[in-house]
Amino acid sequence: MTGTRRTVAALFLLPALVLLGALVVYPIGYSVVRSFYDQSGDGFAGIDNYKALFTDDGIRTALKNNVLWVVFAPTVATALGLVFAVLTERIRWGTAFKLVVFMPMAISMLAAGIIFRLVYDQDPDKGVANAVWVGVHDTFAQSSAFPKAHPGRQSPLESAPGGAFLTKEPVRAGDPVSLPLVGVPPEQLPDSARKAVPAAPEPGKVTGTAWQDFTRGKGVGTLGAPDPSELGYAGMRIEAVKDGKVVASTTAAGDGTFTLPEAADGAQLRLPASNFEEAYNGLDWLGPSLVTPAIIGSYIWMWAGFAMVLIAAGLASVPRELLEAARVDGANEWQVFRRVTVPLLAPVLAVVTVTLMINVLKVFDLVFIIAPGSSQDDANVLALELYRKGFSEDQPGIASAIAVFLLLLVIPVMWFNVRRLRREVRR
Repeated sequence: MTGTRRTVAALFLLPALVLLGALVVYPIGYSVVRSFYDQSGDGFAGIDNYKALFTDDGIRTALKNNVLWVVFAPTVATALGLVFAVLTERIRWGTAFKLVVFMPMAISMLAAGIIFRLVYDQDPDKGVANAVWVGVHDTFAQSSAFPKAHPGRQSPLESAPGGAFLTKEPVRAGDPVSLPLVGVPPEQLPDSARKAVPAAPEPGKVTGTAWQDFTRGKGVGTLGAPDPSELGYAGMRIEAVKDGKVVASTTAAGDGTFTLPEAADGAQLRLPASNFEEAYNGLDWLGPSLVTPAIIGSYIWMWAGFAMVLIAAGLASVPRELLEAARVDGANEWQVFRRVTVPLLAPVLAVVTVTLMINVLKVFDLVFIIAPGSSQDDANVLALELYRKGFSEDQPGIASAIAVFLLLLVIPVMWFNVRRLRREVRR
């Protein structure tokens, strides 16, 4: 009877064992063998492919980035999951909040990569990240409205050091000054800009007009004088400079006119470089220096919900009387969280962190999709380098060595996780 039972058990296990051998054991064994052969697969290369793991620049960058991934992504995702799990216990709409935080887990890595490729777009009109960043920046440091402005033909202005413009001759009180500029599209002028008008002379004062001296159409408009369709440079800053020192300053009105006091008589007028600074365009999220942290951020957005759900399940099993006892003994909420809640959740936190560490060692989709071609080398990780060596560069031996190396990195982490889970089951 015992032999019959064993036979029946073996027959039931046989399909699973066949699948396991065909889909797991054989590929692993073949990769190990292939990692010792050269590119053609015919010549034995020894450990040369493994030496390349530490000498090839692309693989070394991938190793460095994988270290960053393993250190930061699981830690931050677990910490956020812990904070969300603890806080949602104290709010009435905690279930809805958990649903929203966990929802990214329903999105594939491909879809998340496409979403964050758009989120990190350099153009603030497209990328949400830069739209927020530029909005905050412009709240404290308003960008110039005239970044492309410059003197036109026969202009009384000339270039000055630092990107400013200076009148060629000193100005005189009672003699209106014309400061014509070109280069700013009419639709980009400030909303306060109005039709430019010639400045009226005022005794003892220097007056003038700064405006867009350009009218659409060939041969249309008068050069050096405001025309009906031309707009003033509203808000343009004008400084009167004598012997290198600013003796007076003002800003142009909506029609471009301005007035300076008598101190400006005999000075040169300067349009400072601050008038022409390029508009702040945000951060280059997908540039070489920020691409890896940006992609890690997208990963955390996806997996913080996973961490939160597991930690919340562990939190539900924490004895409430221990928390209440700590509060009765005079502990504040931070002390309860740090000295009671976190130690009791330590096994769950360890399982979540280790699971995410295994996951990030294999990350591929997000890096491949989010990182543009210009900075993909800087965002490289081992799984992506495996793909590139195996398919793009036709180096299957090195690709197999990377696969074996990844397996060796994952095995200790998996062993630690399994051992801890078994320990928890015994309890």
